[in-house]
Amino acid sequence: MSRRPGAPGRPAGRDAGGWRGPGRVLDDGVSQCIFCRIVVGDIPADVVASGQRVIAFRDLNPQAPTHVLVIPREHHENVGALASSDPDALTELVMIGVGIAEQESGGQFRLVFNTGVETGQSVFHVHGHVLGGRRMTWPPG
Repeated sequence: MSRRPGAPGRPAGRDAGGWRGPGRVLDDGVSQCIFCRIVVGDIPADVVASGQRVIAFRDLNPQAPTHVLVIPREHHENVGALASSDPDALTELVMIGVGIAEQESGGQFRLVFNTGVETGQSVFHVHGHVLGGRRMTWPPG
């Protein structure tokens, strides 16, 4: 995707009111969201699986031998928003996660969605963490 430069005196992708819309889409169609930028190929990622509605890639700071993030291609802030607006994408996200876990950790895994700052969500584009390959404790620490 080619990038358009911004108007003089404004950064590329900003309009007078700032970022547009709930997904904060830039003028050139690319969101400021890091995961949206991975989806369109602006930021490289170690993609391990993809489907019609989702893409899965390795976490840059793995917390287990298998730590893969599975995200919808469209921007949704959290798992509740995804379930409400595109339940088929949520189903595909879970099924891709199951397939990754079967291949990489014998089908034993934890699928985690953080929703909100207090739970550790730092990127506000829903993502499921597929964790496996080691013994998991409860409660998580």
